[in-house]
Amino acid sequence: MRSPFSKTALPLILGALCASAVFAQAPAPGPGPGAAAPTGGVAVANPTYTSLLMEIDVNRPAAEVWKRVGKYCDIGEWLQVPCTLTSGKDGELGTVRSIGREVLVGKTDLSYTYTQPVIEGRPYILYHGTLEARPVTTTTSKLLYSLMWDNSTCANDAAREQDKAQRRQMFEKALANMKVLAEGGSLAPGRPGAPGGCVAPGAGGPRGPGAPGGAGGPPR
Repeated sequence: MRSPFSKTALPLILGALCASAVFAQAPAPGPGPGAAAPTGGVAVANPTYTSLLMEIDVNRPAAEVWKRVGKYCDIGEWLQVPCTLTSGKDGELGTVRSIGREVLVGKTDLSYTYTQPVIEGRPYILYHGTLEARPVTTTTSKLLYSLMWDNSTCANDAAREQDKAQRRQMFEKALANMKVLAEGGSLAPGRPGAPGGCVAPGAGGPRGPGAPGGAGGPPR
């Protein structure tokens, strides 16, 4: 004897399965009215990541050094370029400074890490930098600066080496300036070195106009 439930339930189950198939195959809705159309050109197909590690000895305790040169816009003094906070507050994650539109993404009591954001129409090179004051003794310390980025937008090995050399020159000068300031000295007026960066095809120019080694540059 057949159950009356099977005669009643079977059409309902089949109908539910058909409806599920229709919804699963339905295309995702497009952007709403006024929304910007998605654009390409920022993803790098075959990135080649490289890095720089630089340091300098300072004849002052780490905490004292960090107090003098470790605020997020102190870069304006030791890199000798204008700097303002365009979003957030000094020391808070997510704070943005005008140089390179750089975003504060990590911090400790004696360090911070920043990155530069995606810029429409420019290949994204994942540029990151970290500045740290590290204790050596109770009265001395080291300043360490590390950079990491994708240099695949450079045309060849010679261009990649030139790019790295320009960045090293610029940030070693910055470390020397920080040492002077942390040890109680003052800086003579000067200009930063070339920021580095390779011409990115279709990007309309160098990777880092006005910025310390990455994409973007100061807001215009």
